Amino acid sequence: MNKIPYYRFSVAPMLKRTDKYCRYFYRKLTKHALLYTEMIHSNAIINNKSILLNNCGNNIALQLAGNNPKILSLCSKKAEKLGYKEINLNVGCPSINSQKNNFGACLMKQYNILSDCIKSMSDSVSIPITIKTRIGINNDDSYTFLCKFIEILSNSGCNIFIIHARKALLFNKVKTKINLNIPNLDYKVVYKIKKKFPNIKILINGGIQNLKEVKKHLKYVDGVMMGRKIFNNPKFLMKIDQEIFHQKYISYSPLEIINSMFSYIEKELEKGIHLKRIIFSVLNFFNGINGSINFKKYINNKNNYFNNSGIQVLNKALSYIKDI
Repeated sequence: MNKIPYYRFSVAPMLKRTDKYCRYFYRKLTKHALLYTEMIHSNAIINNKSILLNNCGNNIALQLAGNNPKILSLCSKKAEKLGYKEINLNVGCPSINSQKNNFGACLMKQYNILSDCIKSMSDSVSIPITIKTRIGINNDDSYTFLCKFIEILSNSGCNIFIIHARKALLFNKVKTKINLNIPNLDYKVVYKIKKKFPNIKILINGGIQNLKEVKKHLKYVDGVMMGRKIFNNPKFLMKIDQEIFHQKYISYSPLEIINSMFSYIEKELEKGIHLKRIIFSVLNFFNGINGSINFKKYINNKNNYFNNSGIQVLNKALSYIKDI
């Protein structure tokens, strides 16, 4: 059996979600899926040299934001030295902040800047430089527009594109959260792009809900990326190694997995980190299991922390779970 590419399945970068604690937890659920950091602006890395140290294991990709080729190149070099699997440039974020500071999706039309960024990054490292983008922005959403975008940037050194299958709406009145659900997804245009560029790796993202959909997409593209579905139902990741990478299935129960994290959680608590921050990504892990509502209520009740340490609070909260 041929080795399955590392990018076959990945967990999307999610701001204020996929931090080092989240990635530590997700790695307990899958050994093979590619995990992304949350988006980090390149300026933040220059101003805080320790920010990249939150790598947390193998098969981790760094997602960068920015528009300065020299700074992005420096960040790329640092990331490669620290063992990141790939460096991804965000060209899809439609937030007001990204528009004001000229990064994210608004770069889709700025070919000169974007080409310089990709070339500078690609020339600096040996690991892949990838792009996460949209199928278009505002009225620039034609197939021809997307083809030109892919062609120019592939010539600059990017050979893996992760395409969120809906366009970005860059208007001040449109909130980022709204653009996660509108306009409609167009998976077929992503398939068409893959057919047009057979030698370029095309990954698909946006609205994917289950394994059946994942496997369907993989018939047409090189990889699938999922985000919100996994954050809302982390147990989904426990199927990925077997179903997508054809590796051994994780047979541990949810309670056993959380118990295996205790020593890590205690070490982080000793650093003064609040329990809720450490286990934020865990809160949805027991969805569908008897006791999950009481588990969340206990963790979220600030009164329970006054006379108990964080680990005692977690222990008590877990006692509500009737694991099978």
